[in-house]
Amino acid sequence: MTTAKEIMHPGAECVREHETLADAARIMKERGVGALPICGENQKLLGILTDRDIVLRCVAEGHDPGKVTAGEVAQGRPMVVEADEDAEQVLRVMEQYRVRRLPVINHPDHKLVGMISEADIARGMPQERVAEFVSAICAE
Repeated sequence: MTTAKEIMHPGAECVREHETLADAARIMKERGVGALPICGENQKLLGILTDRDIVLRCVAEGHDPGKVTAGEVAQGRPMVVEADEDAEQVLRVMEQYRVRRLPVINHPDHKLVGMISEADIARGMPQERVAEFVSAICAE
């Protein structure tokens, strides 16, 4: 059985809720990633910030990314999986909620330990299953 921990990208770095979107964009550039988890007090996961969020929810609306904070764009409750979760269950969650990135937490302390992206799925799962996953995520 393949687990979330085996396919995730370990060491996900959070952007703090009070950091600006400009700071978040710099972190994304330095790390070569398109999304960061947004963390509040005690490493509590508040959401996921994507490069697309910065463009559409800040820049395109005429706001200053040097003044808007990550916490201001955090929406809803992010879906998460536990590190020991079966990879097939991870795919089902991503397909059901049509998410392209999924934070991985450690049980029982619920600390963020990594992220699973489409690229991680492509590297860690059989090709037939990857094709099904991509079809489900991209379906209208």
